[in-house]
Amino acid sequence: MHFDQYRTFRVAAADLNGQMRGKRVPLATFDKLGTEGTRMPLSVLNVDVWGADIEDSPLVFASGDEDGVLKPTEHGPVPMPWLDSPSALVPMWMFHDDGSPFAGDPRHALRRVLDRYKERGWTVQAAVEMEFYLVDDTGHQLAAPQNPISGRPVFGNAILSIRQLDAFDNFLTDLYDACDAMEIPADSASSEAGLGQFEINLDHRDAMAAADDAWLFKAMVRGMARRHDMAATFMAKPFANDAGNGMHVHFSVLDEDGNNIFDNGGPEGTPLLKNAVAGCLAGLAPGTLIWAPHGTSYDRFTPGSHAPTGGCWAYENRTAAIRIPSGPAKARRIEHRVACGDINPYLVLAAILGSALAGIEDGMDPPAPITGNAYDLKLPGLMPDWESALERFETDPLMARIFTPELIRNFAMTKRQEIRRLAEIPPEEHWLVYLETV
Repeated sequence: MHFDQYRTFRVAAADLNGQMRGKRVPLATFDKLGTEGTRMPLSVLNVDVWGADIEDSPLVFASGDEDGVLKPTEHGPVPMPWLDSPSALVPMWMFHDDGSPFAGDPRHALRRVLDRYKERGWTVQAAVEMEFYLVDDTGHQLAAPQNPISGRPVFGNAILSIRQLDAFDNFLTDLYDACDAMEIPADSASSEAGLGQFEINLDHRDAMAAADDAWLFKAMVRGMARRHDMAATFMAKPFANDAGNGMHVHFSVLDEDGNNIFDNGGPEGTPLLKNAVAGCLAGLAPGTLIWAPHGTSYDRFTPGSHAPTGGCWAYENRTAAIRIPSGPAKARRIEHRVACGDINPYLVLAAILGSALAGIEDGMDPPAPITGNAYDLKLPGLMPDWESALERFETDPLMARIFTPELIRNFAMTKRQEIRRLAEIPPEEHWLVYLETV
């Protein structure tokens, strides 16, 4: 990047909900970021979805609300094309004064899991599919956006419609230009089943970079939509009678020689692939709070709605929670289809990859893969609601293998406070809470 074109920078880290928390800083201070970082209270990464302190959190008054040190990640700065003034964002993560990672930082949670793969000489490649809605939020309730060509609200299902892609071509062109500027590897775009719903696939790359891509992409899409006089949302279920938003995660594991450990030369994959599948299945119910972190997330899990509701796996079957896509054997991978679109990508990848590694470490065997429609089968499911998901996450031994006690405590306290506060808001106003915060 040529920094002389920028007047200001944003420095930001992801909080537990995936929101950006940080500061606006002048260009003159940029050179200090790499050596000194910038200071910010540790508690800021553990606020609720409204941005309020967590009551009784040990990170707030009990500790004097002490500072940590934000340091730049290895990702490096990116432009912010949705702003009028030339600005750039420096992705950061949080450390203590002694240089140790802050355990409540979700990016560090993913790093801990990836380091366990690294100890085996393995690296993880991942890709994400990002679903979102373009909406009109100018009224008292969400509505479909206006078709930029006709000026009338979008109507009718338009799954894989070239006509709908063409109607929103100006927005999508600007979105791809922004991805290029931010070095987000956007691949194909498709019109999805919902009114004004789209999906952008981001290419495979190192798993940490894939999580960074997803985090930055969400902020960019929301910003670019506003430039086009719309809103964009990753809410899990913006419209009760329409398709929900998910974030599907594809991953494979490479050994020291660059060989895919899931590839046995055929379509079925190696025993290690099946161990990883079993681990992913074992993590489905305990990790529900990660896949569905908000009050409206649970509206997405409706049978027959293209969102998985039962714990199963299959080859080339999109009704299954865990899918093994077909294609060249060297690209054999696992697709985890459960997470909603309103998630924190660092926590999702940590939970998926941590569960898969537990399956490998323990030599878990999965049940037989299903065939046919998963919705027709009686299968073990996710936790059914927000409260039970919180209780399971907080006490489950598999989650304790993946996440530090501090992160589990902080996330549970955050969600417990959000459950209380959301109960005080009429259901018809919940979208105002989540529209652009998730």
